[in-house]
Amino acid sequence: MPKKAQAIPKGYHTVTPSLVVAGAAKAIDFYKKALGAEERMRFPGPDGTIMHAELQIGDSIVMLGDEMPEQGGRGPKSIGGTPVSFFVYRDNVDAAWKQAVDAGATPNMPLADQFWGDRTGCLEDPFGHRWWLAQHIQDLTPEELQKGAESFFSQMQPTS
Repeated sequence: MPKKAQAIPKGYHTVTPSLVVAGAAKAIDFYKKALGAEERMRFPGPDGTIMHAELQIGDSIVMLGDEMPEQGGRGPKSIGGTPVSFFVYRDNVDAAWKQAVDAGATPNMPLADQFWGDRTGCLEDPFGHRWWLAQHIQDLTPEELQKGAESFFSQMQPTS
C-alpha cells in the first residue's frame, strides 16, 4: 500500500506565491543575483519555456513560470502592473537592498526606518513585480505604534 502523502509538502508553507513572468529563465537568474534565491527545480515546456520552476528565498519557496496567455497566465508588464507585492525580511536589509539594486531592481520607495518598527523600502524587479525588503529593528507597544502612526499621518494631511 502506498504511503499517504503529506497535505502540505515538506518545506512549503500554507501560502506559496506563484509568479508569472515574461522570460522566466532570465527572472530566475535575476532572483538569484538580487535576492540570493536558490533554484530548487525547473520544468521546461516542449517549446523551451519554463512551465514551472521553484526558488527558495530564505525559508520560503516561490514558484514561477513563463507567461501562458492562452491559459490566462500573464505577467505584470503584460497587464500594465500588479496590485500584489512581496514582503521579504532580511537580517541585513541595507546589504540586501544594495544587492537587489546592483542586480537591476528599481527603487520605488527608498529604504528608511518606518514608524511601525521596520527598516523597509520597495523595489520593482525588471519583470514588473514589487518587493518590499525589510528588517525589524524595534519592538513597539501598541501605544508607541499608535503614536508613530498619528505622527506619520499628520504629516500627510494637506495644508490649506
